Amino acid sequence: MIFGGPSPEHDVSILTGLQASRCLLDGGDRVHGIYWAKGGDWYEVDPGLEGRDFIDGPPRGASRIELVLGPGGGFRSSGRSLRSRQLQIDVALVCCHGGPGEDGTLQAALELAGVAHTGPSVAGAALGMDKLAFGAVVAGAGLPTLSRHLLCPNGADVDFAPPYIVKPRFGGSSIGIEVVADVGAALSLLRSSVHLSRGAVVEPYRADLFDLQIAVRSWPELQLSAIERPIRSGPTDESGILGYRDKYSGGAGMVSAPRELPAKVTSELEKAIHDATRRIASLCSIQGVARVDFLSDGSEIWVNEVNTIPGSLAHHLWVSPALDFIDLIRHLLAEVQSEQLRYSSTGADGAILSAASSIASKLA
Repeated sequence: MIFGGPSPEHDVSILTGLQASRCLLDGGDRVHGIYWAKGGDWYEVDPGLEGRDFIDGPPRGASRIELVLGPGGGFRSSGRSLRSRQLQIDVALVCCHGGPGEDGTLQAALELAGVAHTGPSVAGAALGMDKLAFGAVVAGAGLPTLSRHLLCPNGADVDFAPPYIVKPRFGGSSIGIEVVADVGAALSLLRSSVHLSRGAVVEPYRADLFDLQIAVRSWPELQLSAIERPIRSGPTDESGILGYRDKYSGGAGMVSAPRELPAKVTSELEKAIHDATRRIASLCSIQGVARVDFLSDGSEIWVNEVNTIPGSLAHHLWVSPALDFIDLIRHLLAEVQSEQLRYSSTGADGAILSAASSIASKLA
């Protein structure tokens, strides 16, 4: 069980990891708790801890470990001893939200270390975290989506009228998002917000649209959850957008957040969401469980984004069809164990090296 990480969503990741850990422990499974600290260090922790135990960082009793790459790699107890202990891990259940835990960085490291993991592939994670690239893929596939442009220090080549919504190009679905009145305000935000330091995108802000969300899982077969309509905080949120506090400040994550589930939508809208979600699952090579977010005016939909490691693994969305959390987790693990990634050097037979001229001649 991997949770935490150097991400603004560090705290929510801890809660997701501990929820999943507790569920597996109650089901009689053996669980290693692997905590990724804000500073990047790794620790083995008691998987039965509470969220408050991590408020000040690594909890009492945590043991330093290291992630070792290469053959025979994996998680090992920290230190220079030749007798360092290796954690025997069948599958790593990745519960990291945002940052390097969800953008393909962690996935690549685990694969190089030979650690099988749940969730997106390296490519799928990277695409899901890059709002500009994901928007381009969706638009290129002919799916409805709002215009999305890169916001640069010298401006943005927008083809729509203000107001605008500014989002981190690389980030989760809630943090660092602001509504601004004009390009000047967007540029000011770009210079001042730490969440936009790696890049930003700008989109038209439409107050008439509301959020609709659906989960999709790939094992044992492609399956869609009920559609949810999260309820925004209204007058308490000046931006009028579904924010981080709307989602997670209720004490139990999205389970306690205001919502309409299943959402009251027309059969035509439901079909459009189902069709688009299946298409996105294919375009983004969805593995495990993901959440797809839409915007709607009640009659049409626009694809907003995909969350490849959703909070609480989106288990609260599985009400129709009903799916117990333990079954969702065990299916995630079973999918990985059924077909593990294997890199291959087939085709690298030395023929090109034998036929190559000297390196010096290639540099001439």
